[in-house]
Amino acid sequence: MASPSTDDQESSTPSRRERPSLLTDIAVALLLLAADAVIVVVAGLLLLAVGLGTAPSPRSSPTPRSRDTPAVTWLIIWGAPVLAAAGAYVHARLRMPVTAVVQGLFTLACLVLAVAWTRMLLS
Repeated sequence: MASPSTDDQESSTPSRRERPSLLTDIAVALLLLAADAVIVVVAGLLLLAVGLGTAPSPRSSPTPRSRDTPAVTWLIIWGAPVLAAAGAYVHARLRMPVTAVVQGLFTLACLVLAVAWTRMLLS
């Protein structure tokens, strides 16, 4: 019995995905770093603006008001860190270590912002 040709052997074994080049990894990481920085700055400015806008005036008397927060708001606040973590996981699985680290740091920034938003909305 003849052995199978090399083409048959290569096609029958599952091929491992090749790792992207380091240059590609760094380029994607820099693009995501710029986008992530814009997102964090905008979210921080919104947090500051909303926090200052809802703060009671020191001269006014405190009035009880309803603080019901819509479920969509909570989904946005806590969905961002979940999506960032999923992005870090995907880039790690794609074997792009620089991009995975950048996305991991963005996940931490999103978690800090989510906690700050939650504290602001619950206070």
